[in-house]
Amino acid sequence: MTRVMVTGAAGQLGSTVTARLSATCDVVRFTRAELDLADRAAVLETMTSCGPDVVINCAAYNDVEAAEDAAHAALTGNALAVQALVQAASATRATLIHYSTDFVFDGTTDRPYVETDPCRPLNTYGLSKLLGEWFALESPGAYVLRVESLFGGRPAKSSIDKILTAIRAGQPVRVFADRTVTPSFVDDVASATEQIINPTNPRASRPAPGVYHCVNSGVTTWLGVAEELARLLGRQADLIPVKSTEVTLKAKRPIYCALSNDKLKDAGMAMPTWQDALARYVT
Repeated sequence: MTRVMVTGAAGQLGSTVTARLSATCDVVRFTRAELDLADRAAVLETMTSCGPDVVINCAAYNDVEAAEDAAHAALTGNALAVQALVQAASATRATLIHYSTDFVFDGTTDRPYVETDPCRPLNTYGLSKLLGEWFALESPGAYVLRVESLFGGRPAKSSIDKILTAIRAGQPVRVFADRTVTPSFVDDVASATEQIINPTNPRASRPAPGVYHCVNSGVTTWLGVAEELARLLGRQADLIPVKSTEVTLKAKRPIYCALSNDKLKDAGMAMPTWQDALARYVT
């Protein structure tokens, strides 16, 4: 049985990945409180002790707004921590799986980004995640899975959860009509991660290492997401479309940040549509 070490195991993605893999793998989980990824000696000692075949890094600094004033914290959590994991994984010959973000792109395209498109982050968070990608790919056989607008799992505090709560409460919901996205359901991300570790076909091998876009299929806007949620709930929602230029945010966001998951599909991991994912989450 494959031995898997999960970092950031108490978070939205980490808890889901841990639960998913526990049925097929020998999972050793570490929360932020249990393992400080900024402590390189502790990371190496822990990984040497637990001897994993695969290390899945679900830990991240993900406060996009706060990162503008806390660059050191963002870089430590999203880049230097990854470097510590890479060094330990290389020393113990473990395969690293690391998650990144659509925010490595600048959003100036008009079609879903593919993995080979140039990365030009617009904010500190995106820059810190891009550096983390570079460090992760220094590990032999590493996988970088870019996710976007994660929803599902616990704690339930995503943008989609906020929209859901407002619709259910009959409150007005302000949603971006001009920001194009491809949301990622944590259950589907966990499923794809499991397929990388243990391919569904016993005779199949793991896909080639590298960068993959691990998002649900299809393209929409935040307004489109809200409309679909209202439909699934059977509610007449009070949706207020807004443009990005009408909202003042400290960190600049990409306008078009949809990702193509064709590379993942070609590797044998077709992702369900975002509509299907929302339906499974809501019901």
